[in-house]
Amino acid sequence: MAKLADRNPASAPGDWYIDRRCIDCGASRDVAPGVIVRRHGKSVFARQPVGQDEEIAAWRAVLICPTASVGSQAHHQQPPGLFPQELAPGIYRCGYNAASSYGAHSYLVRRSDGNLLIDAPRYINKLVHKIEELGGLSDILLSHRDDVADADRYAAHFKARVWIQEDDRSAAPYATHLLRGFEAAAIRDRLLAIPVPGHTRGSVVYLLDDAFLFTGDSLAWSETRGDLVAFREVNWYSWSEQRRSLAKLVDYRFEWVLPGHGGSVHLPADEMRRRLQALVERM
Repeated sequence: MAKLADRNPASAPGDWYIDRRCIDCGASRDVAPGVIVRRHGKSVFARQPVGQDEEIAAWRAVLICPTASVGSQAHHQQPPGLFPQELAPGIYRCGYNAASSYGAHSYLVRRSDGNLLIDAPRYINKLVHKIEELGGLSDILLSHRDDVADADRYAAHFKARVWIQEDDRSAAPYATHLLRGFEAAAIRDRLLAIPVPGHTRGSVVYLLDDAFLFTGDSLAWSETRGDLVAFREVNWYSWSEQRRSLAKLVDYRFEWVLPGHGGSVHLPADEMRRRLQALVERM
């Protein structure tokens, strides 16, 4: 629960606020863009929510914040159905981001051949029940060592297979399947694991249906820049390798970027390719 006594004074006056325990993961800004912004290294309300859509966005920020720093003074009744949040047909943002993954996003994919969890949120019974209602989990796909969160608990509950690249396996010793080497590998029909060493040596992106690219911390969308970005300041392995890895992705077709940290974006495939090429040239 957010601490009113520790309210960040940089937040706009009014009912909704963010306290100073915020770790600047950016998750609340991703679900309430424009309403919640970054100031002085923290997330704050730029203004109070206006209308139903912005109130729902504020509530999503409450549930997604890994430090429980978002709250309201009026203690409104929480609306139903906030998470998982459907971003495209069958593609959901899980919410309930974990402090252990520095507030990284995770995703649920509903598939007739078995549902997928890409990276993992906190283990929350409410979310577990929703996943059960949607058909459970067959596979958990981990993008790299930083964003595993409570993947072990989800794997145990749903008896799901767990995938991770071998160089990051120490973060998930319970993994049932290791991705070896640095060549793309098919996990199932129209689902490809593409190693992208750079952010970590074992970083992987997952490409679904030549449309949805789940990028972990290798590639994201910046709302402030209005463009694709990579994060040099949190590059733990090799920036030059990350540049080479992203250059390889130019050869793939996709329309969505769904990252662990940073914003998601949906663009025409040709525009996505042009923006990715331009990013690689800037790196």
